Amino acid sequence: MAEFTHFNDEGRAKMVDVSEKPVTDRVAKAAATVYLNRETFDMVVEGRAKKGDVLAVAQVAGIMAAKRTGDIIPMCHPLALHGVDISFELDGEKGTIKIISTARCRGETGVEMEALTAASVAALTVYDMCKAVQRDILIGDIMLLYKSGGKSGEFKREER
Repeated sequence: MAEFTHFNDEGRAKMVDVSEKPVTDRVAKAAATVYLNRETFDMVVEGRAKKGDVLAVAQVAGIMAAKRTGDIIPMCHPLALHGVDISFELDGEKGTIKIISTARCRGETGVEMEALTAASVAALTVYDMCKAVQRDILIGDIMLLYKSGGKSGEFKREER
């Protein structure tokens, strides 16, 4: 089993030194799901939210969050991202919005946290914009779907 890397010899938190790691292309894809009732889901899809276009705002919020990940997750390195994209899978039967984020860079460390942060903040933005009409919105299934680059190689989540 691999050991935790974010602790020094005294057992205290540290930011990992990545200066000796090779620069490689890094890609990560993450997801989060927002569970809405039918009325709220329809309002979002039909663009009837009083605060504006929920999905457009969530998309921008997710991209902005990815760019600020190093500022809000204490041991994350600030990265020069080369690209961030957010897409949505809408399921009217279940009333769900699955948010999928993809982050890319060329560097010494991965972009998993940026992808996860993007998906999470996009989901939180959907909640924020819909909370006036539905208080019991659920956010869940936040997960890394895929990553490539670096020493640990490729990871692809198995379908559940």
